[in-house]
Amino acid sequence: MATASPVPAHKQPAPVARRRNTGYGWSAWLGLAGLIILLDQASKWVALDALRIGETRYFAPFWNWVLTFNPGAAFSFLSSAGGWQRWFFTSLSLAVSAWIIVLLRRHAGECRLSLALTLVLGGALGNVIDRVRVGAVVDFIQWHAAGYYWPAFNLADSAITLGAALLIWDQLFEKPENDRRVESDTDF
Repeated sequence: MATASPVPAHKQPAPVARRRNTGYGWSAWLGLAGLIILLDQASKWVALDALRIGETRYFAPFWNWVLTFNPGAAFSFLSSAGGWQRWFFTSLSLAVSAWIIVLLRRHAGECRLSLALTLVLGGALGNVIDRVRVGAVVDFIQWHAAGYYWPAFNLADSAITLGAALLIWDQLFEKPENDRRVESDTDF
């Protein structure tokens, strides 16, 4: 026998619709993260084999290859901190990666969110491998224009940046109408 709900139907919150399910499981997203790691490590292996520290190879008027090692974080943040930052950033990246895996399991069907998380995961773990193996992140891609040079970066950094941009986009823009939750349960 069914019992009546203590809350009238017009006062119950509307069910929250999930974003469109892609059909991909979280293991497929982990596979893509693995591919990002492989591409990142392969590109770094080529750069380490082809370049010496500080050597510059010009590819285009806006693009160089230059081998550098960054013991810090983005834009060489804490690069001269004395060595402790290697293990701090390694631990931080591993903790963030574990959290991302939890989020991927929960939201595997949400394509844009899962792609963003996967890009950040693959990039973070690609740089962790460098920190453990070499002691610093291997950077070799350098963009420049009109005498201004962007700091050297790598494919892992590119994946992290693209993933972060997608996360912002996912949180701020283009949410489907049925994905917006009603914030108030009052009727006027």
